[in-house]
Amino acid sequence: MRRSGGLSIELKTPEQVKVMREAGLVVARTLRTVTAAVGPGISTAELDALAEHEIRAAGATPSFKGYHGYPATICTSVNDEIVHGIPSRDRRLREGDIISIDCGAIVRGWHGDAAVTVGVGTISAEHAGLLQACETALWRGLAQAQAGRRLGDISHAVETSVRQSGRYGVVEEYTGHGIGSAMHMDPPVPNYGRAGRGPRLRPGMALAIEPMVTLGRQDTVLLDDGWTVITADGSWAAHFEHTVAITADGPWVLTAEDCAGPGDDPRNPPLTGGSHSPRIPPGPQPPWAPLAGPIAVGPDITEGSLGDTRKKDPASVPPT
Repeated sequence: MRRSGGLSIELKTPEQVKVMREAGLVVARTLRTVTAAVGPGISTAELDALAEHEIRAAGATPSFKGYHGYPATICTSVNDEIVHGIPSRDRRLREGDIISIDCGAIVRGWHGDAAVTVGVGTISAEHAGLLQACETALWRGLAQAQAGRRLGDISHAVETSVRQSGRYGVVEEYTGHGIGSAMHMDPPVPNYGRAGRGPRLRPGMALAIEPMVTLGRQDTVLLDDGWTVITADGSWAAHFEHTVAITADGPWVLTAEDCAGPGDDPRNPPLTGGSHSPRIPPGPQPPWAPLAGPIAVGPDITEGSLGDTRKKDPASVPPT
């Protein structure tokens, strides 16, 4: 652990990052399988059962199930639900819905976490634009995960990207987080803030970056189930997430199948040319920068664990 501005930030060895990559690939492949099953009529409980089967078949353990009492393997947040929706046999998807699927897996004690939002059948141009704005913001943030930069550079890039995409709301009350030997760790990673502020990024850090973007206002409401977070104004929301490691050579997106890194087995290379995510913005990139990152996944928390996910502006953390 390294202390920075009152935060305890875990620095991983290269070997530990490689295990996180294994967990990240389990998450990515599970998301690929689950999103392929999304369609009108399927229940969110059926998607959850499919995710649990995929994770356990890979020899991994679901990160979310049992976490502070969470009852499922994935979070399924539909339409105006932002994050942490609980799968249910009674919630069947309909044509035109959008659904965020958030997934985590543990391999030998190390976590991977990612989320993706997809449409159910044909969706409106407005909702397609929302998904594009949120996913683009994720990749803009990932591009800032460079050793020597500041945490606020990621937050600022995410917010700036969303603002440039249109009149969307950026959720501030829930954030990304550090990740590694636990799912939620320091530092919190807000989706807004000033560049050049917050802890300096160093090799060995790993972050889960996860924009949450709405068609309306940023305000949220926590439902009585203690988990599901919805928009206060009923507007629909999108949520994308990836786990990224800061390395000396640049960001390594551990939950992207087509983002090969130094720990990947050349006999079983990652996919290339995925269709779900835009490229990382132009600029110097490491040799294993994503060609077009596919899927992503995000956090799951209760009121008892909101210390890693509640509003914290990196500008309030003194530079170190």
